[in-house]
Amino acid sequence: MKFSVLHILPRRQRKTKEEMGAVGHDPVAATVLSPVMEGSAKTVHGRFRHKLKMPQILGFVPRPRSPKPIVESNPPQTEVVMDFMENLKENRLVEACQQLLLREDQLFGQETMTVEGLVQVCNEDDKDTLQKDYETLLLHLWMAVHTTFSSTPSGEHLEILRSAVETITLLEEKDQQWEGRPEGSSEAPVWRPHQCRHTHDNLLEKMVDSQMRNATVEEDNISVSSVDNLSTSMKREVCRMGKRLKEDVLRVARDIRDCYPPDFDVCNLYVRLYHQKFSARLTELARSGLDVDDCNYLLCWVNNYYPNDILKHKDLEGHINMESLGTLLSEKDLTTLEEQYLLQKESRVRTWFSKALSKEEEGWLSGKSPELIDGYCFCPLAIDIIQAVDGAMREARTILGSEAKAQRILCQLDSFLIRDFIVRREESIPEEIRTSCMSTLADLRDCGYGYFTGPIHEELRVQYHRLWTQAWFTGGQMVLDEVLGTLDRHMQQFTDLKPICVEELLGRLHMEMMVEYVKRMMKRKMRLKDKEQQETAAKLLAEDSSKLSTYFTEAGSKICWLSEVLPKMAEVVRLQDPGSIQLEIVTLARDFPDLSWRHISALLSLKANLSTADVRGIKESLEVNRPSVTSSNTNPPFFSKVPAGKFWHMPS
Repeated sequence: MKFSVLHILPRRQRKTKEEMGAVGHDPVAATVLSPVMEGSAKTVHGRFRHKLKMPQILGFVPRPRSPKPIVESNPPQTEVVMDFMENLKENRLVEACQQLLLREDQLFGQETMTVEGLVQVCNEDDKDTLQKDYETLLLHLWMAVHTTFSSTPSGEHLEILRSAVETITLLEEKDQQWEGRPEGSSEAPVWRPHQCRHTHDNLLEKMVDSQMRNATVEEDNISVSSVDNLSTSMKREVCRMGKRLKEDVLRVARDIRDCYPPDFDVCNLYVRLYHQKFSARLTELARSGLDVDDCNYLLCWVNNYYPNDILKHKDLEGHINMESLGTLLSEKDLTTLEEQYLLQKESRVRTWFSKALSKEEEGWLSGKSPELIDGYCFCPLAIDIIQAVDGAMREARTILGSEAKAQRILCQLDSFLIRDFIVRREESIPEEIRTSCMSTLADLRDCGYGYFTGPIHEELRVQYHRLWTQAWFTGGQMVLDEVLGTLDRHMQQFTDLKPICVEELLGRLHMEMMVEYVKRMMKRKMRLKDKEQQETAAKLLAEDSSKLSTYFTEAGSKICWLSEVLPKMAEVVRLQDPGSIQLEIVTLARDFPDLSWRHISALLSLKANLSTADVRGIKESLEVNRPSVTSSNTNPPFFSKVPAGKFWHMPS
């Protein structure tokens, strides 16, 4: 015969009425919900739902088999209501808090319904017990918050933290209820207000302080391999703190943020606390007297790594307010470090320049032939200087975090100017630096081309002196033809120059010869007494202009506008009517705004038959019309290169 197995359960001692209502435990006994009636409950200490039927052991009396009871495949689940301590044990902080709030409402609500003295006698112990339970709850609460960074976040850990934050909200709401009670109401409990938000924020500050302090000595958790490669203890400390800051604020943004309601603004709160701790330590280091290497590294963190790699991280986008944080260092401390960096960088750039020059100079002094590339002489000096400047500028922009501050290095280019480099960065380079660089570059360029043009002008000087003389006027000597013949002979020596260099050289010679021609014309060594002489001189002037323009255009000069100068001056010489001369002078001033009255006076002095009154009328007309006629001119300056003599006045 088979026997049913009997499990004998110990009988739970029935509690007294006083024990059932004791403070510190759930006043309602744990219940099981009836599967039949929703909302009804029976105490666990009551009867079992089904009685156990046992076989008769004594006498072994056989009994007929009873049909097997029908067992439901999905028996109804029973919900057990936990008391306060059980909720704490399961980290159900919200439920535990709600139980305490209910007890607080019940306990302090009785004072309005009973005799005051009796309440004090009956409930003082209950109040003490409730206060202790609150203290226990808060201990669990702060433990949950304190473990935010203690381990890798898991679903269970985040759920506990979320419960803790919701509990803080409940306690804060209760504080506000007590603060907003009407006058004459019962006195608030001694534990009110809890001020959980204030305590929470203070706890976060201590946690952040601990995280940053521990980061400076950590050996295993923060990319030790990369940190150990840093050369100084200062660099390792800053790197560990920065990496810890980044790791923690990203954890907040990715995981912790969802545990808090929006009004906590937890991302900004954490970032602000980390920013303050990081800033305080970096300020101490900045004022400790850093060497050049440590100074550069600290500036990298302040101006580059921290704002760009951390604050602008995609996971923080939209969750933090960068403007409210400010910079890690004060303006004074930052300026001191940046000045230290710029001074050493400028010194290093000058050293690079000096070495590059010395190397190039040694080659020239030793008689070594320059390198030939595509048949032309090549000097690597420009490339070396460009690379040195470009590398220094890129490093400065990274370390200083500012294009404008890095421009200071360009001041070292006073001796090594690269026009393209300056022009490409025209908008970002300050005006005074750009002007200084371009001026020095122009002087250097003029010096280089002067090496080639100087000997040519020296030989042509004698021939220049015969221009606009009686010999030139009579046509006995073809002065300009001799000048162009000498020029052509010298140009044969420039076949080894690059075409672009030859083009620039021709343009300069074209300009310089035109300037020399006009200068000889305005020497006032000739006086054209009548209309016939003036027309002859104008014809010779036009012919010389055509010869010069043809020669230089065929040789490769691109300065086409120079061909307009002499024909316009020839027209002034040819005309006889003062009104027509006046109109032509205004036209000449429109096309060449740098034409001065000294130049006009020298030109008019060639016409011996022009009266002083006519000259005065021309001058007055020019003064009236010049502002309107020069506004649209685009020609480069020409007459400003031509020296003009004293004013000349025709006799009446």
